[in-house]
Amino acid sequence: MKTLSVVGTRPQFIKAAVVSRVLKNILHHTLVHTGQHYDNGMSYIFFNDLGISRPDCDLGVGSGSHGVQTGLILERLEKVLVEQKPDLVLVYGDTNSTLAGMLSAVKLNIPVGHVEAGLRSYNRNMPEEINRLLTDHGSDFYFCPTQTAVDNLRKEGIMQDVHLTGDVMFDAVLRFANDSEKYATVLSDLKVEKKDYHLCTLHRAENTDCKDHLKTIVEALVESRELIVFPIHPRTKKSLQAYGLMETLKEAKNIIMSEPVGFLDMIQLEKNARKILTDSGGVQKEAYFYQVPCITFREETEWIETVQDSWNILVGADKEKILQAIHAFAPHSKQRTLFGNGNAGEQIRDIIQARFL
Repeated sequence: MKTLSVVGTRPQFIKAAVVSRVLKNILHHTLVHTGQHYDNGMSYIFFNDLGISRPDCDLGVGSGSHGVQTGLILERLEKVLVEQKPDLVLVYGDTNSTLAGMLSAVKLNIPVGHVEAGLRSYNRNMPEEINRLLTDHGSDFYFCPTQTAVDNLRKEGIMQDVHLTGDVMFDAVLRFANDSEKYATVLSDLKVEKKDYHLCTLHRAENTDCKDHLKTIVEALVESRELIVFPIHPRTKKSLQAYGLMETLKEAKNIIMSEPVGFLDMIQLEKNARKILTDSGGVQKEAYFYQVPCITFREETEWIETVQDSWNILVGADKEKILQAIHAFAPHSKQRTLFGNGNAGEQIRDIIQARFL
């Protein structure tokens, strides 16, 4: 049997690493990188950190509008699928690579498995929400990270081949925890102590492409006077420079800026932060894994369980809410076992084996 994974962004590299590791011992598995994240700090550094082989194919689509990216992936991936003739295509998460991977396979009558199926923010203004919806309604197998995801699919009439596997990102956190302790040097590189800083990540277009949102968030970070480590996404860097906000951060004595970091360094930054501030879906979830309070620069989230358990608070781009959360937000309940037991990859493998072998 031949399987093929389509990835394009750093969270997808991590998820695919978990699945590839368990699949490679039982069947032929091909990894295709669309090139959606092409900067080395956002791309190939992750393959090195994860100890996995470089992709078998890089489509090299680069940056562009949603339509341009999706169209180029469709055009270039189709040729790969025709040549490789996989029995199953796996797509991950909710990016343009996810949607294009599903569409390419479906048009060629190749079954599709969606890893991280069933997530919903119920905000259709988010490109990711449209990608999730369309991918789920075009897929054949659904690998759900949480019971909420299973319930979301059921509400939409999707009940066949829906599997509650747990979250492959939780697998990755457990798998690479020791490597992170041994090899990550980011805390000493940035000269910060454990639990002496907050961590900020910011990359969603709703914040980076809106001057008012970005300005408000930057002002809140500076005015908080808390020590904040801020690895800056390439898109965010461009916007900060375009809006004249980079100098504000450089002049602030409490902000430590850095280039994007690899997965092992990110584990150390996340688990040792006092609080995490982000607009990333994945980072919200990882904050929960490490039992670090999370402040989210969004009005809604696909990981609603983290809010329900009071470990995550949604503040949007409201300065007063951000400052209040930085200084006063604290979880008031115990965590639940929401994301599985760290064997999601094995469960996905077993499901594929049972259906195809």
